[in-house]
This record gives sequence, structure tokens and C-alpha cells, in this order.
Amino acid sequence: MLMIASASHGQLIKKIGERAKNRAENNANNKVNNAVDKTVDEAMNPDLKKSPKTESEKKQDTTGKPAATSSSPTAFKTYSKYDFVPGEKVTGFEDFSTGSIGDFPAGWNTNAAAEIVTIEGAAGRWLWLTKPGVFIPEFTDKYPEDFTFEFDLLHGIPFGGSSFHFVIAELTNFENLMGWNTSPNIFKLGLNITSTGQKEGAVSAEIRKNSTSISSNQVYTELMSDKFNPVHVSVWRQKERVRVYVNQEKVWDIPKAIATDAKINALFFPLLFADATIQHYIGNLRLAVGAPDTRKKMLEQNKWVTHGILFDVNSANIKPESYGTLKEMANVLKEYPDMKVRITGHTDSDGADAANLDLSKRRAASVKTSLAKEFGIDESRMETDGKGESEPIGKNDNPAGKANNRRVEFIKL
Repeated sequence: MLMIASASHGQLIKKIGERAKNRAENNANNKVNNAVDKTVDEAMNPDLKKSPKTESEKKQDTTGKPAATSSSPTAFKTYSKYDFVPGEKVTGFEDFSTGSIGDFPAGWNTNAAAEIVTIEGAAGRWLWLTKPGVFIPEFTDKYPEDFTFEFDLLHGIPFGGSSFHFVIAELTNFENLMGWNTSPNIFKLGLNITSTGQKEGAVSAEIRKNSTSISSNQVYTELMSDKFNPVHVSVWRQKERVRVYVNQEKVWDIPKAIATDAKINALFFPLLFADATIQHYIGNLRLAVGAPDTRKKMLEQNKWVTHGILFDVNSANIKPESYGTLKEMANVLKEYPDMKVRITGHTDSDGADAANLDLSKRRAASVKTSLAKEFGIDESRMETDGKGESEPIGKNDNPAGKANNRRVEFIKL
């Protein structure tokens, strides 16, 4: 009996040692795989976590996805060389507010899969591109010679070297989306998280004209290295010329990027890699048409309406990507030192009337302060007002109409 008891005790000690070793290994693995496990769990169970982000979403079901780490806002002064000015009129806008969490959005086409989500730590809603394929927002079937297109991009949990692409193209077959790369005219933008050892991100450009590949190039930028916070991508097409900005940095300015006779009919996102661990999210897509001419509008029409001054949600805080638009107005005021203006803010119809009126007034005041502080315009030359939602220029029953109603007007006094 003593021998049996001794043997049993020895086996128990051995098992305890093995269990401790296994647990230590498991804990280490868990630390490595925790983010991936969380992503998979939440993808399999959309109700696992709820995280409403805006006042309009508090009454809706939302799905939390892998958290974005917080970071301080980009300093406004870093945009001092930013000259991007969006088009005159918003003709396409997508913030995924009209769709249901977990669904593919209406007004889009794909040969893959995607779902609307919210992300902890990132405002608003996003489209998670869950499978490799082509994703097309169907804003229009004919794009003009002058337009701007903007979107926010978040890589979530990235895969080293995985590419995210945006394409301006003349598609010949919308039924065969995988054949897009045989289209006669293409401008292809690549946004990459890399492990080059130089900078942790790269932006590439490829050009195809009349079925012939013309050129390709790549530049490195640290702006793509922030893997868990969005970057704002702005594309400006003026006939043959294409300019591309990532946050405040102009990464491309190509004068002969698009063929003169190209019939551009599609903007889309083709992905080769996308799954639970290689994640791409897009949000706040905005298409605007028409080349802005601030000076002419102020001198001939005594008024300039802009949708290029953007604010945080339910806030009078001006987003830094508004710098180019503010600079346009500041240049006119500097050129004509006797000109005085009234700055008027407008909102869409979401929210209470009184709150929108107050918000529009505070936003106009923020614009005045910015023009004075950042550009040296005498405050005595500017007065402010706010109209809230009372003077819409578009319908408030669709995202593009609401985006047009959210505007700032400069009226010559």
C-alpha cells in the first residue's frame, strides 16, 4: 500500500508540473492570439459587444469590432502645405448610417462580402471588407472631368505587406468584376502597411492608358504606419491630372495620369487579401464635383458656399483636413483687404432644431477664430451667424442631401 501510495503521489506531482507548464504556454499564446481570438469571436457573434457611437446611433443596435487605440488629434498646423479643396457639390456620400449593422450596404456592388460595423474608439460606422473581391459604391455611372473623392481607411489588425487598393477606371464589363484590370483606362492607388525597415507604410500608383500600362511607382510614408487609427485619403481629379493626399501629405501629383479620351465610369476597391486577421475598414466616403473658384464666386456672386470645412460629429471642432478650404478663403481676404464677410453655418436636420441652431452658430464662430488665428485675418472684418437646419439646399432624406446641407457660407458685406 505504501508503494502504491508513493507511486500515485509521484504521478500526481508529475501531472501538476505538466499542467503548470501547459498553462504557462497557453498564457503566452493567449497574449499573442488575444486580438485575433476577439476578432473571430465577435465576427461569429455580432451581439457579443455593443458600442453606440453617435447620438443618432444610440437608438440602434451596433456591433463592436477590434478596438482602435486612441491617439491625440493631428495638429492643425501640420496641414500648412495642404492644398486640397473638395468639389463644389456633394453628389455621393456614404457613412453607412442608413444600413443595418452586420448587413451589406444598399447602393453597393461586390463579388465578395462586407458588413457594416462600429469600432470601439473610432467614431461613426464603417464597412468591414471581410472577403477578397471588388467593392463598388454606385454613386453614378459617369464621372466628370473634375471631381474629388475622399474616404477614411482603417487597417485594424494588419498583415505585413497586405495592400489596400483604390481604382479610378473605365470599366467595360460590370458583370465580370474580376476582369477590372483589363479595362482600357485605369489609375490604381495602393495603400500598404509594409515591413521595409525604412518607413512603415507605402503608397503606390499605377497608370494604364488605352489598354497599355504606362508607369508605376511607389513612395514611403510614415502616415501609413498607424495601424489602428484611420487615415484620411483624398483624391482630386482635374481632367488628366490626379493628386492624392494621405492626411496632410500630398503623395502624388501626376499631370498625365488619365487619358484625355477616357470615359471614367467607376470608382472601386479591389482586395486580394481580406479575412478575420487581415482587416480593412472604410468610412466617410464623399464624392464632390466641380472645380471650386473662390475668388470668382466672391467677386461676381458676393457669396461662396463650401462643403470643405468639416467638423467633428456634434462639435464645433474643425477637422485638420479643412485647412486647404480655409486657406482658399484666407487668400481672397488677403488679396482684397477691404472685403468684409459674414460667415454662416448650416446643419442637416438630424437632432433637435434648437441644438442644430446653436451648433451652426458655434461652427461659424470656430471658422472666424481659425481664419484669425491661423491666417492672420482681422476679426473686425468677419461677423458670424448660424441658420441650423432652417435653410436646406438638399433633401434631408438621403446621405448626399444631408452632406450638402452641412455647409459654411461666406457672404460679402
